[in-house]
Amino acid sequence: MTIKAVIFDIGNVLIEWQPERYYDTKIGEDRRRAMFAQLDLHGMNDIIDRGGDFRQTIYDWADKTPEWAEEIRLWHDNWLEMAKPAIPRSVRLLRALRAQGTAVHALTNFGIGTWAIATPAYDFLNEFNHAFVSGHMGVIKPEARIYEMVEEQLNLPGEALIFADDRIDNIKAAEARGWHTHHFTGADGWAQRLVDEGLLTKEQAV
Repeated sequence: MTIKAVIFDIGNVLIEWQPERYYDTKIGEDRRRAMFAQLDLHGMNDIIDRGGDFRQTIYDWADKTPEWAEEIRLWHDNWLEMAKPAIPRSVRLLRALRAQGTAVHALTNFGIGTWAIATPAYDFLNEFNHAFVSGHMGVIKPEARIYEMVEEQLNLPGEALIFADDRIDNIKAAEARGWHTHHFTGADGWAQRLVDEGLLTKEQAV
């Protein structure tokens, strides 16, 4: 079946998302390693990505772990410093596809509150035909239901979709539903895949 829509993950595909790197600059690598070893901060973030209140979720975690409270609150108070920078070539690919008239969507684990912060900061996040945001959907990747919801809303089978994500578990879940997939390890590889699929020319995919 012909590919009819291209779907981008956002974190580490369009915007770098490296909380550990951020904390290394704030508290040093040794303290960051100790904090992440003690606390499942990515699990905390999953609560937000499922639709949990951004500030309350983080501040509740901070209140329960007073020895790390100040550091945990940075996840909320300085979130935009964690979610940066944009990945320029990926943004250009998104826009080149759109210019071709190809439907381009996002499928992202993102909270309601964090999405409200990110969309004014990164203009390209407002350029999708549709952004499937987990916080608004109440389900996260790699759960099968989120992919099913995308198919239902787009009224397309998996075989008509190609999806780029940096996490192999998310990729495998999409493949299980018949989606074409690309494990994103850098924008150059994603550009080549789009050329190989005939969705962009080499000139368009610069």
